[in-house]
Amino acid sequence: MTSPSTPSTVFIVDDDEAVRDSLRWLLEANGYRVRPYASAETFLEEYDPGQIGVLIADVRMPGMSGLELQEQLIARKAPLPIVFITGHGDVPMAVSTIKKGAVDFLEKPFNEADLRDTVARMLEHAVQRITQYQAQRDHEAMLARLTAREQQVLGRIVAGRLNKQIADDLGISIKTVEAHRANIMEKLEVTTVADLMKVALAKPETA
Repeated sequence: MTSPSTPSTVFIVDDDEAVRDSLRWLLEANGYRVRPYASAETFLEEYDPGQIGVLIADVRMPGMSGLELQEQLIARKAPLPIVFITGHGDVPMAVSTIKKGAVDFLEKPFNEADLRDTVARMLEHAVQRITQYQAQRDHEAMLARLTAREQQVLGRIVAGRLNKQIADDLGISIKTVEAHRANIMEKLEVTTVADLMKVALAKPETA
């Protein structure tokens, strides 16, 4: 189980100062590190997707709403579980946010015990998501080592093209294709074509 001792942060985004203070007091009393924000815009300016954390956000706020904030985080592929709190909740809204990745949806006034349980559960999701996020970043960084030409060659290797066919496709010699293949395998740290295919086709799943 993830515990408050795990390096993680509970982000609170709510324009109501009383709500922010109440949530902060409750969560800090349970050992969590808390960072409150009065607006979604301010949160986005500071948010680092490499952090393990959980977001508690109000749905309705001046400026960017909680739902718009969720859309921004989805666009950034941020591995951040979200729970929405609102005094205006309804079932369709709850279903919509959860389908897009929110972990839970609580109406004000919310039960404090339920909130604590939700945050603990969300931190479990956060650890899983950050692991997958980092794996995806590492995979993308590895592929980024390849030059544009090497990426063209790799794409054709994955498509099952032979060296001669790749040479014809790209208007280069077979020896040049072989040199590119050798460079590709070295950069991707593989020794067999089977392993090369695994790396090239790997798509770490998102939570």
